[in-house]
Amino acid sequence: MLVIAHRGASFELPENTLPAFERAIELGADAIELDVHADATGRLVVTHDPPRSRRGLPTLEEILDLCRGRIRVMVELKMPYRYRRFDVVRRTVDLLDDDAVLLCFQRGPLEEARNLRPGLLTVQHVGFGVSIRRAAGAWGVGFENSRAGPRGIARAQALGLATTVFTVNEPRRMLELEQLGVTGIFTDRPDLARRTLGGQQG
Repeated sequence: MLVIAHRGASFELPENTLPAFERAIELGADAIELDVHADATGRLVVTHDPPRSRRGLPTLEEILDLCRGRIRVMVELKMPYRYRRFDVVRRTVDLLDDDAVLLCFQRGPLEEARNLRPGLLTVQHVGFGVSIRRAAGAWGVGFENSRAGPRGIARAQALGLATTVFTVNEPRRMLELEQLGVTGIFTDRPDLARRTLGGQQG
């Protein structure tokens, strides 16, 4: 099961920062997850909440440069339609390496991304206005932890979709999801996940 560092090693260090992503690499995560917005000038910046100033926010390019050749990157587009004038989807897709994964809660941006770059792996978050069935075309689905039950996971697996769950920080739950055959978990504690899962590589 993939251990995906949610916004980096965000239990130890400030989330969505270069040190948090560097620490996730050190801890042996299989991938990192990060959030992308556009700031007022159109820069693609890494932050969970809408940017209110330019100060202190790393750019997507900076994070990708840090991670290139070292760890897989999973990039979540945050409310991309809010930034349509900045062409956020196309610009993000153009920056991604071949092994990167694009995530979103909305279906349209992922469809746009796949049209721009056939073969790009995408993860559709489900349960927030998008059903598992409507995730067709994506590589996988993302379940919020409290909504990730055996039936939903099995339904997604039956449709040939990879299954991911966010955000999982409890060892017992990590083991439950492993038993259900989940593809990967997003966690603030990649170190804890590695220990719980026996140090296995995803």
